[in-house]
Amino acid sequence: MGKYDDIINLPHHVSSAHPHMPMRDRAAQFMPFRALTGYEAAVHETARPTDSKAELTEDEKALLDLRLQELADRITEHPKVTLTYFQPDKRKAGGACVTITGRLKKFDEYEGELLLLGGEHILIENILSIQAAEA
Repeated sequence: MGKYDDIINLPHHVSSAHPHMPMRDRAAQFMPFRALTGYEAAVHETARPTDSKAELTEDEKALLDLRLQELADRITEHPKVTLTYFQPDKRKAGGACVTITGRLKKFDEYEGELLLLGGEHILIENILSIQAAEA
């Protein structure tokens, strides 16, 4: 006689107090548990590369000032320019260098930015180079 021979042929117990759990809910009990929600996203964000802002020499700054003054003098013509500027990353330190071509709409000295006809706002302090584009 085996250890469980006395109960082996008894019917399966069905509780009268608790309803039967559906198989889907029963399976959910054994699904993997993620204690660190958002951890993978944080790791990917940390691994995402960014560049640091390039520091301009005094000569480069003087050249930029000269080109900005030339653009300010021709603002009514809406000159076409190609700007390379540093765009800071919104989530972490660093950013990326961006090049954009467009027509200059406004030179806002109070806000310290250039506005293009396409609606772009570029901070003057982030501009790395200015090239007059062909009309």
